[in-house]
Formats: sequence, C-alpha cells, structure tokens
Amino acid sequence: MTETAGHRWPSPVIAWWSVFVFFIVAVISYSDRLVLSLLVDPIRAELHLRDTEVGLIQGLAFALVYSVAGLPFGRLADVFARRGVIIAGVVIWSLCTIACGYASSFTLLFVARIGVGIGEAAFAPAAVSMIADLFPPHRRGLAIGCLLTGQAVGSGLAIVIGGGLLQLAIDGQFAALGQIGQLAPWRMVLVLLGFSGVVPVLLLLTIREPARHRPPGSMTLPTLKAVLGGFRRLAPVLLPLYLAVSFISAGDFSIQNWMPTMLSRRFAYSPGEIASTLGVASLLIGGLGTIAGGLLSDWQTGRGGNVRRLAVAILAVALGVAGAAQWLTQSGGQAIGLFALWIFMSSISGTIGITVLQNIVPNEMRGVGTALVSFCNVLMGLAVGTALTGMLTDHVFGDPRAVGQSMSIVALTASAVALCLLYRARSRLRSATFSEYR
Repeated sequence: MTETAGHRWPSPVIAWWSVFVFFIVAVISYSDRLVLSLLVDPIRAELHLRDTEVGLIQGLAFALVYSVAGLPFGRLADVFARRGVIIAGVVIWSLCTIACGYASSFTLLFVARIGVGIGEAAFAPAAVSMIADLFPPHRRGLAIGCLLTGQAVGSGLAIVIGGGLLQLAIDGQFAALGQIGQLAPWRMVLVLLGFSGVVPVLLLLTIREPARHRPPGSMTLPTLKAVLGGFRRLAPVLLPLYLAVSFISAGDFSIQNWMPTMLSRRFAYSPGEIASTLGVASLLIGGLGTIAGGLLSDWQTGRGGNVRRLAVAILAVALGVAGAAQWLTQSGGQAIGLFALWIFMSSISGTIGITVLQNIVPNEMRGVGTALVSFCNVLMGLAVGTALTGMLTDHVFGDPRAVGQSMSIVALTASAVALCLLYRARSRLRSATFSEYR
C-alpha cells in the first residue's frame, strides 16, 4: 500500500486490476444498453413501430428507471459493500436483456428495457466511489478515464459485436443453437448479449472492497440529511456542472443511437459495414478521448486544478461542435468522420467533468453524487437526446431519411447550452466562496 496525506491507498496492482474489471463491466453494460441502435429497422418491421416508439424504447423506457433507480443505488453504494451492489445490478440487467429478445410487443419490450435500466443503475455510483478510494486525487483522472473508456468501447462494441452477430444470424450461422437459433436475427443478438453477463460477475468476485477514506472524526454511515445538506452547500457549483455534463450526454446519445440508422437509410450501409466502420471508429476514438480526458485532467493538478480542468472541457465542447453538422454530409465516410470528431471531443469533456465532480464531492456523498450524474445524463441524454431525435424525424421533417438533420439540431443545441453551463461552473469555482475546491 502507498500513503498520501495520511491516507493509505491500495497497491497499484490491486487498484488497476479493479479498474480493469470495471472496464469490462462497463463494456458489457454499454453493449447491452446501446445495441438497440443497430436493431432499429428489424424491430420496427416485426413489431410495427414508428421512430417515435423506437426512440421511447431506446430512451424513455431505459432513462426513467435508470435515472430514478440510480439515486437509491447511489445511497446503497455510500453505506454498503459496493462490489455486491454491482454484482446484483449485472444479474438484473443481463436477465432483462434476454427478456428484450423474447418481447412480442411494444409494451413488453418497453417493460424489459425498464428492467435493463434498473440493473445498470447500480454500476456507475458504486464503481466511481470505489475508484475514489483506490487512487489519490492526483491519479483519479486517468483511472476514471479508463472506466469511461469501457463505456466508449462498449458503445463501439455494441455496433461491432451486435452488427457481427446480426449478420451471422441473418446468414443462418446460429441454426444449431436450438430454440435460440430459431429466433428472429435481432432477437438472437439480444439473447446472446444477455448471456454474456456471466463474464463480469465472475470477474467482480476477484476484486476487493477498498477501505473508505473519510475525514477524521466523520460518521461511518452518513445520514441522508447530512448528504442533502452537503449538496445544498455546493449547489452553486454542482448544479451547472451536473447540467453541463447532461447536455453533453444529450448530444452523445442523439448521435450514437441514431447514427447506424442514418448510415443504413441514407447511404445503404449493411449491418456488417456499419460494424466494421462506425463500430470500429466509435470504439477507438471514444477510447482515445476518455484516456486523453483523464490524462489532461491529471496534468492540471498543480497547474490550476479544477478551474483549469473546466477550461479544457470548455475548449473540447467548442471544438466538437463541428462534429454535429451531419446534415452537410454527402457520403458515409464524411458522416463517420464528423461522428469521430464529436465522440473524441465529447469524451474528453465528459471525462473531465466527472473527474471534477469527484474532486469536489466529499467521500460520504460520492455514491449519490455519481448517481446524480447518471440521473442527469440519462434523463437528458437518452430520454431527451434520443427520443427528441425520433420525434423531429417523424413530426417535423416527416421523412425517415432526414434523421441526420434531427441529430444535428439536437446535438448543436445541447452543445450551446453545455458551453454556457461549463463557463458558469468555472466562474463560480474561481470565486472566494469555493476557493478550496479550485
């Protein structure tokens, strides 16, 4: 173990093995969460849905429960063994992903997606809280960046693996799998991904629960009243920061969830082509962005701290705006290039924003604090970013091929609001009232 400012930290081997396990869990989580983006048209055809209903299944069904359930799970992560909380969540979301594959109507698919949201809500609050107890503050940026890389990789693998499985299913390669092999191709993809939940459960059993680093004399189990009081005190900084991260997420989910559909409708990409181009781009670029965000965040330690970190986040959001101009694209290659720019810059800004939040929020509030990030991200990202894109396509443009215009409107608006909020949070951090958190 190493020691910093009176705290004893786990050895780097133990700490980084835990981060690796969280990385794998995040990959599986995001693959299960986002694979529906690749299955939009076959689901629409079999269940006779419109884009608005698909947007609700991808977004609202998951978002409502994920955002609300995250808060009690965050509280559980603050007072109980966090590893156990994560394992319970993995089991729930895996079973519900399998249930999605057997849904026979909009209602049943909507309910199954609610279950996926409940399970996945357990992961982020507990994992980020554990990372804060595994690494000293000047090392947390890279560790959180690696965790978020799992989300970026999962987003890409949802397309790579989902597209590959869908193509194999269409080609009849799973006919020998008995009852599963008789399902429609999109159903097979969901069922097989659900069974992959066995892997993260086994890996989670290999990590240890780290000791919580609380201030001397603090209570072991913080009361809910104390937690709420802490948030009220920090609200002038935390509120704009939470909202900024959530608007960045709205643009992310609009572009990520509808990009495969746009490539299919406008440029006639097959599932295999989407997997080999968009999926690989998302996996590599998103991963590089989160690692870059973590390194940039740690690099600012001693160079201006959280104030400088937010300045970098503002720059990243501003540079990423060009990536939202999907209405200008004339080819699939151009669309993927702009997609890559957006994902890289939003990954940097999102990683920095979450790292700043972890540095500001006290230990006894971190589970709930991280759950609030998920609450804002999902409520604004999936529910608004994803669903609003489908609604614009259906009710404003009235043309399925206009999904690129809808994505651009949502992402550009979200970026503008996020820039204003990040600037506001940075200004308040620079004030004398919050000088200790700079």
